[in-house]
Formats: sequence, structure tokens, C-alpha cells
Amino acid sequence: MEKKLILRGILAGAVAGLLAFLFARVFAEPQIGRAIDYENGRDAAQAALDKAAGLPAEAADPDLFSRTIQADVGIGVGMIVFGMAMGALFAVAYTVCLGRVGGLRARGLALAVAGGGFLGMYLVPFLKYPANPPAIGHEDTIRARSGLYLLMVVCSVAFLVGAAWLGRRLQPRLGNWNATLLAAGAFVLAIGAVMLILPPLGHLASNKQHFGDHPTETPLPLTDAHGRIVYPGFPADVLFSFRLYSVAAQLLLWSAIGLVFAPMAERLLRPRPEAALRGAAPVPA
Repeated sequence: MEKKLILRGILAGAVAGLLAFLFARVFAEPQIGRAIDYENGRDAAQAALDKAAGLPAEAADPDLFSRTIQADVGIGVGMIVFGMAMGALFAVAYTVCLGRVGGLRARGLALAVAGGGFLGMYLVPFLKYPANPPAIGHEDTIRARSGLYLLMVVCSVAFLVGAAWLGRRLQPRLGNWNATLLAAGAFVLAIGAVMLILPPLGHLASNKQHFGDHPTETPLPLTDAHGRIVYPGFPADVLFSFRLYSVAAQLLLWSAIGLVFAPMAERLLRPRPEAALRGAAPVPA
């Protein structure tokens, strides 16, 4: 049974990944293109400043894949594989929750687990470390950023599981409504404390050394030796649109996983009566 549920979760994740890719290709990819154009223009302006100052120009690294390959094949394959991985994790969580979350039916449980996955795996970590397009983020901080984001995901999922457990323990004494509110409040307090403790990306050691204290790694205006702006900072509308579409793509992904998985799980867990009768019918002599 568990293997069948996991296989259905992988299938639902593949479908969800494809839908999320189509959405991202239409809405998020243009923002990525604008971010790359900004990065190229900023690099050209920086090279001009270095040349005027007599500094050697750094050679640009060649692109291994064209933008067409990256935007279509690269993102498409990546989103589908990511969706399959999330679908497998979703199915494992669904299997663990079966029979342990009250009277939720197969479809309702699927939507609840999908909502928890979106909240714990993406939305809560996003509030502390939101998604950034190309041109935001420095090579020296990649490992630190990855570690901090992973820590946020682990804490978010762990606290979400703990809140669900706490709600179940408090329900007999306080009722479903009060227990849910207290569990949600405990989750907000716990994850809020983690967000306060973890540093903003702009306060990482490498960023502070080169740029000073800033909340994020979003590029500021590029200035010359006299303090005059020679290239603007990263466009705020591109950053907002990219983050908005990133959240929307993840919401679509997790919603599709829950909606596609739900009927398959229901058919698996609750076979049709006529099928059960056929299985129980005596074999004729």
C-alpha cells in the first residue's frame, strides 16, 4: 500500500511540476530575462569603470548552455524532477498521517498535507529568505545562503509537525478551535524566534566587508570614484514580479499535487463496492 501511494505521489508531482513549469515559463521567465539583461549591463558598466581606473578587465565566463536551452529544457526538466521529489515526500507524509489526524477523508487529508507542504517547505522559509532572480547574490555567499535557507526549511517543517502534534494533544481538553489557535500561536512564536536569530543575507561577512550592512543582497546603484551613479540599482518591479510569480508557481505546484493525488488515493484506499463484491464472490466449481 505504501509503495502504491508513493508511486501515485511521484506521478502527481510530475504533473504538478509540468504545470508549474508552464506557469513559470509564461510569467517568471521574462523576469529572469530582465534580471540577466540588468546583470550584463551592470557588468559592462563595471568593466568601463575598471578600465578608466587602469585595472585589468576580468574575462567573462562562457555560457555552457544558451538561454533557450536554459529557459525551456533546463527549467522544464528541473521543475518536473523537483515536482516528482516533492510528490514523493508528500506521499510519505500522507502515509504517516493516515489514521492519525481525526476524521479527515482521503481527499481532505491530501489537501491538508499539500497545504502543510506549501507552508512548511516554501512559504515560511520564503518570508525570511525570499527567492531572488539572477544578478542578486554574490558567489562568495552561495554556501552560506544555501545553509541558512536549508536551516529555515528544517525548522519550519519541524515546528509545523510539532504544532500539529500539540494541537492533537490539546484537543481533548480545549476543543478543536482553541487547540488549533494555541498550536498555531506556538508555531508562529517558534518560527518567529528563529527568523530573528538568523542573520539577513546582507549581514553575511562577505557582504559586510564589501558593501556594509544591508537587509538583502539586492544590488545598489553603481557609482564612480566621485560618487556619481553610473548604473542604477536592481529594478524593484522586476524583483517584486519575480518573487510574486515564484510564490504563485509553488502554490500551483502544491495545489496540483494535492488535487491530482487525492482521487487516486481515494480509489486506492476505498475500492468500489462492486469490485469488493467481485473479489469476495465464490469461485464456481
